[in-house]
Amino acid sequence: MLNVMIDGKKLEAKDGATILQACQANHIPIPTLCFHKDLMPFGACRLCVVEVKANGKWQVTSSCDALIKDKAEVRTNSDKVKESRKLAAELLYYKYPTTKAVRDMAESLGVEVAEGKAEGSDCILCGLCTRTCHEIVGVDALKFVDRGLGRNVAEPKIEYVADACIGCGSCAYVCPTGFVKMEASGDRRMIWDKSFKMVACGKCGRYFAPEDQLKWISKKTGVPMSVLTVCTSCK
Repeated sequence: MLNVMIDGKKLEAKDGATILQACQANHIPIPTLCFHKDLMPFGACRLCVVEVKANGKWQVTSSCDALIKDKAEVRTNSDKVKESRKLAAELLYYKYPTTKAVRDMAESLGVEVAEGKAEGSDCILCGLCTRTCHEIVGVDALKFVDRGLGRNVAEPKIEYVADACIGCGSCAYVCPTGFVKMEASGDRRMIWDKSFKMVACGKCGRYFAPEDQLKWISKKTGVPMSVLTVCTSCK
């Protein structure tokens, strides 16, 4: 365990933990829109910034992708931190003024939010869907298309690779804004405008998973499809 100082309190942190993880373990709230505990940090939203003392000077840094060091001194609620978080929230709100997750975050950080309904469901480029598809599902049906040399892209965007998608819906579950739409009707599931045939449980008859997903699992694990066509409730 590491001995650290966070907001003037002597605390302990696990070796190898990020500053964000250390704060969460000690019940110190830090806002974020692009972080998930099961995914590699991305540092996109810039809402999780803190101040860290380095070489006698306080520096603002994102907490999700910075490892905490032994005897580290961290401030999570200083004026500079509040100002930086508010600025990040203002920029998000400026781009996505009708998206509920953005409006709620902005308001919680002191941004003046205009009255009106939160009817938007914009993609805020948090990267949660692409990272989930790559790191957890392992099919890479979503790709982050960024600016850069040789890329004819005006703005960064999420590219959907329909042929690779297995319809699992993991991207819809982690999306913080509702941009990724997933709808079910009878024996079909629609996601990213692609229709997937659902499989009914061999025992209870409930549609529970896309056929493409079960075929992919069978291929990866060697488990026969006949075994996979029973829902978790009936196993």
